[in-house]
Amino acid sequence: MRLLYSFSVKFYTTLIQLASIRNQKAKAWVDGRKDIFAKVSVAAKDPASWIWFHAASLGEFEQGRPLIEAIRAQYPTYKILLTFFSPSGYALQKDYPLADLVTYLPADSRKNAEKLCSMLNFKAVFFIKYEFWYNYLNAIHQAGIPLYFISVRFRKNQHFFRWYGGWFRRQLQLIDYFFVQDTVSVKLLHSIGVKRVTLSGDTRFDRVASIAQKAKAFADVESFIGGRKCIVAGSTWPADEKLLINVYRKIPKDYCLIIAPHNVSESHVSQLIEQLPDSFQRYSKFDAQQPCNILVIDSIGILSQLYQYASFAYIGGGFGHAIHNIQEAVTFGSPVIFGPRHQNFNEANDLVALGGAFSIEDAKALGLIIEKLIREEAFLQASSNICREYVQRQLGATSRIMKVIDSQL
Repeated sequence: MRLLYSFSVKFYTTLIQLASIRNQKAKAWVDGRKDIFAKVSVAAKDPASWIWFHAASLGEFEQGRPLIEAIRAQYPTYKILLTFFSPSGYALQKDYPLADLVTYLPADSRKNAEKLCSMLNFKAVFFIKYEFWYNYLNAIHQAGIPLYFISVRFRKNQHFFRWYGGWFRRQLQLIDYFFVQDTVSVKLLHSIGVKRVTLSGDTRFDRVASIAQKAKAFADVESFIGGRKCIVAGSTWPADEKLLINVYRKIPKDYCLIIAPHNVSESHVSQLIEQLPDSFQRYSKFDAQQPCNILVIDSIGILSQLYQYASFAYIGGGFGHAIHNIQEAVTFGSPVIFGPRHQNFNEANDLVALGGAFSIEDAKALGLIIEKLIREEAFLQASSNICREYVQRQLGATSRIMKVIDSQL
């Protein structure tokens, strides 16, 4: 089975190499992996002990970030290696100051895995969420390096728990400890004989709470809002934007709208603004002397802090693959609205049940909930309080993990 798995990784790598001829993201994936071991060789000249964190992309990094910060603060003599699978994660965090070395993860071959594990003096390895690279798991285990998975969430329909998942289940035994998000994950792991597990919660809540506490003011955004109430639509896709534009007429004049599309390329932003039904400005070209009702965020890196201005928020992605992060909004006490594809997110399901979040199926449903949140102040405030209280109950995952791993570090 390992041979078949390794062949599938090789086949996938070959496809990306072929795609890199025309696709820029694939090209970044390939080019970024050309000099990894040269970088590691330079770092290996220092005999210090290393802690290795691996994240698929930016979202997983944000989940691991509170733990990186905690380990850096408590164990300052250890060096930190941070690896990414995705170009989008690496490109945004390649200069992350708390890591001593940031690279792509070499493709998951047996040779690459054993080589990387032998080059640095690893004290511990942390894989974040769903990064099950089986040659790496085996190499880390064979090297005797403690391996932890953090902020993991398992589902019953995953291959680990199906009749054909025997080999995959055995690979989980190579992992020293699991820190999971929910009780379902604990029960699923116990059902296949994995007992080294702690219900720690989601470290991402610690991260977004930290962002909220340190959120800075944005003078141009505050000038745009100008005392009005504000709806923030974050990480929107075309399907989300179409719905928002259709129901815009339900938004009274004492409200304004901020749209932060997921794709901030010039082509998409241009397509979006062509459809806007009211006066607008781009954030990058904002002019306080030109009043408008819609602000389009055409840059990245500030959305998580913009939710501080939201009376309530719309989170995109729910009419595509899945919703984007709602934690960044609810930590500010902002009720959230999103499309139907949210079932794989505990916080979304929990808040829908509690009344702090609202799932909609179409423009009519979106219009109704927007109208209710605008017209019924008591309803809006109650939903906001639910979000704040929910976030407070979720905090502390990082400290729970630190208590378990402290004896190992």
